[in-house]
Amino acid sequence: MNRLQASRTTVLIVFMLSTFAIGMTEYVVTGLLTQFSMDLDVPISTTGLLLSVYALGVAVFGPILRMITIKFPAKKLLIIFMGIFVASNIIAATAPNFEMLLVSRLLSATMHAPFFGLSMAVAVNISTPEKRTAAIAAVQGGLTIAIMLGVPFGSYLGGIFDWRYVFWFIALIGVIAFIGIILTTPNHKPIDTPNLKKELGMFKNKSVLLVIAIIVFGFSGVFTAYTFKEPMLREFAGFEVTGITAALFCFGLGAVIGNFASGRVIPKLLTERLMGALVVLAVILVSFTYLLQFPITAFVACFLFGVGTFGTTPLLNSKIIIAAREAPSLSGTVAASVFNLANAIGAFLGTMILDISASYVIVTFVAAGLITLGIVLTFITHKVEDKSLYE
Repeated sequence: MNRLQASRTTVLIVFMLSTFAIGMTEYVVTGLLTQFSMDLDVPISTTGLLLSVYALGVAVFGPILRMITIKFPAKKLLIIFMGIFVASNIIAATAPNFEMLLVSRLLSATMHAPFFGLSMAVAVNISTPEKRTAAIAAVQGGLTIAIMLGVPFGSYLGGIFDWRYVFWFIALIGVIAFIGIILTTPNHKPIDTPNLKKELGMFKNKSVLLVIAIIVFGFSGVFTAYTFKEPMLREFAGFEVTGITAALFCFGLGAVIGNFASGRVIPKLLTERLMGALVVLAVILVSFTYLLQFPITAFVACFLFGVGTFGTTPLLNSKIIIAAREAPSLSGTVAASVFNLANAIGAFLGTMILDISASYVIVTFVAAGLITLGIVLTFITHKVEDKSLYE
């Protein structure tokens, strides 16, 4: 391995550690909803706000923060954003009530999309064209590894001891990532100063708008069901802390496999593979609550749910970033923001369904219906998008 390759590998490892910490912060709450409900004296349906408020914060404040800072050097911004991340998790660990915990989530959410966007942009810039999808998958890989290891570990730690220890643990990882960014991230300055007006032109790009529609109106179905996975495992499978930890690990294992498998897809096949992944997701969600009724099939269902969910994410991320050639500085942030808008929509829908006393079965059926809409939109995209963008 030559020096250039080693440098690229080191940078990607630091980014993966960073996105591991960020991903754990975002998703670990789904394994702690029962603990939050009991300790902070709020209904289980209300705890879903911890995910939807975070996701909404990413979707709204992420692009605004990136537009304000678009002319700042990437390395300096990555350091600042990771500092915000560490501070937000310390606030979460010491939160005296549910409202302060929500505030900490919102603070962490502001840096999420810009951090992912910048790290993906740097990863693409230090990679050859044929390795760019893999570089994006590597950055995203930290998040999926967090789902495989961080979320079940956090659920176990919170279940055995106290949920506050989880956020202290995440803050510690954030400090390590903070140091790693300082030491390893290249201090590249763009040849041309980013032009915000030009970059906003991505919203006139037909191919970009179609992918955004797939995420918002289709992928949101994933989080309609995913947000309440932990209480579903308790109700249908009868799992307690150990069983839930194992099921969350199975989901995360599937997520890692799906993510890195998608990283191998060449650009011109992205849309076709996306259709296949969404079909898998729809089938899984329709049958999810029925499969949860037996321990073995519950673990299999969680694994397949992870494969489908995070086998889809890198494909959609890649489609936006590759298609939005006019927005190299903004496209990654927009991609992360749109995903979190979908997360917020999904979590909100799931909460509304439960608030009207509907069952978890209805939640999964609505989720599958939204994914089916995503399949239709992907088929339309395949017919009308500019395929030369992916050559």
